[in-house]
Amino acid sequence: MKKELSFITVIGRDQKGIVARISGLLYKNNVNIEDISQKIMEGFFVMAMLVDMSGYKKPAARLSGELEKLGTAMHLTIQVQHENVFKSMHRV
Repeated sequence: MKKELSFITVIGRDQKGIVARISGLLYKNNVNIEDISQKIMEGFFVMAMLVDMSGYKKPAARLSGELEKLGTAMHLTIQVQHENVFKSMHRV
């Protein structure tokens, strides 16, 4: 099966449960985490994830909405970008 890669970025004040809640939501929606990087910078949590959405059978906008709703509840900014959009925006 061909991978359908997207980038998820998360930024906000550090708090317990960020990785657990986001990864749990992705697991529930059959989205696989391919790579993850996270860091705490002066009290702010910053995370970038590369995910494979090929197992997600709903419109991608729906997952973005669920992540945005979770971000609002946790006072985080969560964004999703398809790999092709990300690559075209960052082409040199």
